Amino acid sequence: MRPRIDARSGRDPRPTSGRPLETEYRPRHPLDLRTTVAVHQRGHADPTMTVDGAVIWRAARTPDGIATTALREVAPGVIRAAAWGPGADWALTQVPALCGADDDATGFDATRHPVVAAAHHRNPGLRLGRTDLMFDALAGAILEQKVTGIQAFGAWRRLVTWFGHRAPGPTPRPMFAPPTIDGWRHIPSWAWHRAGVEPAQSRAVIEAARRGPSLVRALTEAADGPTRDAVLTSVPGIGSWTAAETRSRALGDPDAVSVGDFHLAHEIGFALTGARTDDDGMLRLLAAWPGHRQRVIRLVRVHGPHEPRRGPRLHPEDHRDR
Repeated sequence: MRPRIDARSGRDPRPTSGRPLETEYRPRHPLDLRTTVAVHQRGHADPTMTVDGAVIWRAARTPDGIATTALREVAPGVIRAAAWGPGADWALTQVPALCGADDDATGFDATRHPVVAAAHHRNPGLRLGRTDLMFDALAGAILEQKVTGIQAFGAWRRLVTWFGHRAPGPTPRPMFAPPTIDGWRHIPSWAWHRAGVEPAQSRAVIEAARRGPSLVRALTEAADGPTRDAVLTSVPGIGSWTAAETRSRALGDPDAVSVGDFHLAHEIGFALTGARTDDDGMLRLLAAWPGHRQRVIRLVRVHGPHEPRRGPRLHPEDHRDR
């Protein structure tokens, strides 16, 4: 029987699995696999990533093509990885970086604050991993600009499902790799609107995609965080918040700070002082850990004290209703 083809997109909705490529990764450091990799999931219904029992599934568009990767800790300190698709070899080669093998904690002193020390003690296996997929991280960060997580994750889910490509392998549910850079560029205006994306966001993604490979190349060649920020913020519609979010996910940057985040300064202030603060106050608090501010943020968000919620949640405004 020939596979059923989605008449709307021409894509095979059920790509064959075949036999995967497999490898084992044995980190030389403590590793909390789920906590380390979880930062790359954009909501529980993310079509590019899901957790099924003890297995983490990721769909990605690698430089060599689409790949699905399944990660599982089969014994203490032993990560088994399987990958399907034309990008399988690249995906397996990248597993150590995804799990934080490149994360250098030299100079990090958790004892400078008791909350950070306690968080680090509770989870020495929290690593800062990297996807090395610059444009995917950038597009996702742009969709999260100045909207609630519910809005951003919903837009990501719709656009990736509509314009991405079905991921191979025996995934626990249908998964999709994000569109190509050119695919992002040519998403029609009605689809952005239908997905719930604000016009400023869609223009920023399209402009970044227009620069495409040259933008990715410049990011790859940039030597440090400020240089990467300069590359990213040269694109209209991309500011320091989006640049930091991209650096932290794509490159595992240990010092990236998302200034301008609606919640982050409040969270860091409450965790470290017991009271909310603003961006300037957050930066003063994090100055105790130069080069490792993102590391402190991750530790606090995972294991720090959290302010009790008060009042109703923010009701997201849907521009599609206007």
